Amino acid sequence: MNNRNISNKILHWYDNNKRILPWRKNVSKKQKQYFTLVSEFMLQQTQVKTVIPYFINFIKKIPDLNNLSKVNDAKLMKCWEGLGYYSRARNLKKTARKIISNFGGVLPSNIDDLKTLPGIGEYTSKAIMAIGFNKPIVPLDGNVERILKRVFYLKKEIENSKNNLNKKISFFGTSQRSSDYAQAIMEIGALICKPVKPLCESCPISKSCLSYKKNDFEIFSKNKFNKIKYFEAEIYKDKDKYLLVKNDKFKFLRNLLIFPMREVEKKKFKSTQGKKINIKMSNMEMKIALNKKIKKTKIKNSFLLDESNINSFILPSFTKRIFKSVSKY
Repeated sequence: MNNRNISNKILHWYDNNKRILPWRKNVSKKQKQYFTLVSEFMLQQTQVKTVIPYFINFIKKIPDLNNLSKVNDAKLMKCWEGLGYYSRARNLKKTARKIISNFGGVLPSNIDDLKTLPGIGEYTSKAIMAIGFNKPIVPLDGNVERILKRVFYLKKEIENSKNNLNKKISFFGTSQRSSDYAQAIMEIGALICKPVKPLCESCPISKSCLSYKKNDFEIFSKNKFNKIKYFEAEIYKDKDKYLLVKNDKFKFLRNLLIFPMREVEKKKFKSTQGKKINIKMSNMEMKIALNKKIKKTKIKNSFLLDESNINSFILPSFTKRIFKSVSKY
């Protein structure tokens, strides 16, 4: 099957099976570029189904690049609250301001300039070029990687290097509908060529896939080591108010509100009395002991937050999870 047949089959499948997503609306070219910028930042390390409601709300509250560059940080973070990886929101605003100051308010249309913007690296720059500017580029995300690994039956670590996968990407060829084509390939990876139990009978390119021919769909993956860390959280309650602190201690959730915490040794954690919870964050598994305090601790940048007023504050899901556990404790 040649490249043209592959692109035609993929686009035909996409036209009949694509998901209706808010950033795929038929809007002006300038608005599409803004939609692409915002959605690509949100989709970094976050699933599509999670991003959809956040994107809709974000665009409603911050409709364009100019508004994004001027939005106050409290409103920005409120729009991002619960989505995680909050540095993305801060970088998105910095990017908007830099586009206005350095590029006359117009999103750059080349990879080198895009990569000078905060939070935009190799993948995001290519995704913006393909989707926002209709350039003949196929960005290499996890979905595209998975298709290539199966099509070429790549089982060894050296075969699955980024460098080798980038060489294999020519398999897809190009299309004049570059924006649709890039999204179509990623869509097949997300909906058809799934990590477990791929739907090969519905795949438009299964005849070109070595894994399909060999009936072996296991994907090579390097196990990411999940660090296990132990913490003790101090839970001080005065009537219906809890003590929270602005986090300037840990790298995670920097400058956001958390319960006072400290990292402890495994031995110390095991000997701690009271309720214990597990929270996964990125590549870290956090084991947290909830330690009730009778006396209020003097901590810089701390204050009491009324339990009934949680939704009025910008709180990460991490803190809300502890709130939920504490309320049942």
